[in-house]
Amino acid sequence: MNFDPVLIAPRLAAMKQAGLWKDQTVLHAMAQALRSCPDKTAVVAYRSDRPAPVRLSYRELDARAVRIAASLQAMGVGHADVVSFQLPNWWEFIALSLACARLGAVANPVMPIFRQRELKFMLDFGDAKVLVVPKLYKGFDHEAMARELLPQLNCTPQLVVVDGTGPDSFEQALLGSDAPALTTEPALTADDVLLLMYTSGTTGEPKGVMHTSNTLFANLNAFIQAYALGQQDVILGASPMAHLTGFGYLAMIPLLLNATTVLQDIWEPRQALELIRDEGITFSMASSPFVADLCAAAEAGGPVSSAFANFCCAGAPIPPVLIDRAHKVLGLRVSSAWGMTECGAVTVTEPARALQKSGSTDGRPLPGIELKVVDHDGATLPTGQTGKLFVRGASLFGGYLKRAHLNATDADGWFDTGDLAFLDAEGYVRINGRSKDIIIRGGENIPVMEIENLLYKHPAVAMVAIVGYPDARLGERACAFITTKPGMDFSIEEMSRYLTENQVTKQYHPERLELMTDLPKTPSGKLQKFKLREVAQSYGTAAA
Repeated sequence: MNFDPVLIAPRLAAMKQAGLWKDQTVLHAMAQALRSCPDKTAVVAYRSDRPAPVRLSYRELDARAVRIAASLQAMGVGHADVVSFQLPNWWEFIALSLACARLGAVANPVMPIFRQRELKFMLDFGDAKVLVVPKLYKGFDHEAMARELLPQLNCTPQLVVVDGTGPDSFEQALLGSDAPALTTEPALTADDVLLLMYTSGTTGEPKGVMHTSNTLFANLNAFIQAYALGQQDVILGASPMAHLTGFGYLAMIPLLLNATTVLQDIWEPRQALELIRDEGITFSMASSPFVADLCAAAEAGGPVSSAFANFCCAGAPIPPVLIDRAHKVLGLRVSSAWGMTECGAVTVTEPARALQKSGSTDGRPLPGIELKVVDHDGATLPTGQTGKLFVRGASLFGGYLKRAHLNATDADGWFDTGDLAFLDAEGYVRINGRSKDIIIRGGENIPVMEIENLLYKHPAVAMVAIVGYPDARLGERACAFITTKPGMDFSIEEMSRYLTENQVTKQYHPERLELMTDLPKTPSGKLQKFKLREVAQSYGTAAA
């Protein structure tokens, strides 16, 4: 793949001179661990279908990563080739990421919830050389789906199946002893594309976000400072690692620190509390439903650990009552954060002020990041006034793969986030609207335009508009407002059947349907979604 991260060069000299880009990759952190603490536990991986976790020391993790890298190299994977993996929070995910770094290949994690429709676009767009899937996860046969999909692709990835059988099983293809030794020195530089991660947008297709080690780790290092994380910490990885939250903060940060990450592949809050107690977990990061679930499990008699002190909550605003509840029930400081796949966690509320500020703000910019709020003419707005939010700094991505025209970054390096926000007198930001048409359900971006365009193809649908409505646990759910063609019937059951038939991820299905005689429009015929949002607000559930 010919990667062209055009947003890197304009910042290169300034970021390195400021010490924000340190020219280090994850391989530097692994080398440090092998020198200073090779027998320390790096990963503890719990799987719901196994009686005991897999525990890997840094020495063992590195040995597996080297073996995987050698096998990938024997399969023809080299510098700037894309390795796609649709894996849950298993140790194989982290080992594959390290193996890619050794080859200078690009890690491309994709969410396990994705099905043929999403995967076909992503694999072809990134020209994937290898696709790694689980045989089964949550009862779904990923291997069968992949084998059905492969003939439909324009690219020709080699399939590897975790828990599979035969020569293309992970155990034989990547961990087997037949591959020759790794022949190249580590090829990844800090300005090479390390990560390709797709994000849902308003164009109807995902955009491929390119991050280098410098852009990603500039953010992770600043985050580490904000939370005073260190080698002694034990971090719970329950949020999906195929999101930037999971990949960066739950998989990479522990490696950068030479700390320990504990993986949970299927979210079960009572088990999470037991892992927190038994493994001595001190920190985690996820969306607010995880916190609400932990509180409920503790209130139902689950164990509470005094070592578990800090939780960073991102993906959607946190109900203030949930922050107080977590502190009371779990002794947990829940800090708000806001960010994007394009720039990581841009703002966080420091733990010391979590109780005071997390319920009303989304935090302050991390070091190396600047914010500005402007009006429609680009003029900077005063404190307290809502406008368009722009971001500039060290952790901004390298651009969108093959779509530099969508980078939304001006000549001065300011990136248009598409969000509306205001700043308070202390520089804390509050996101209070989105100019882009996305619903965030449990931290998962729902590509509204893509689902609307698909529903328009249903023979009964005349007009459709999907908007979000508040939900106490997930933050938002989706409601489809639909008018039907004369004499045609439509139901939520038919909508679900149709979307499933078209291979749309279940999490993207609207949970509510409202049939309308007409949708609100301006005199010129433009749909007035804000009116539908006002209606949908009444569908929301009470705060957690």
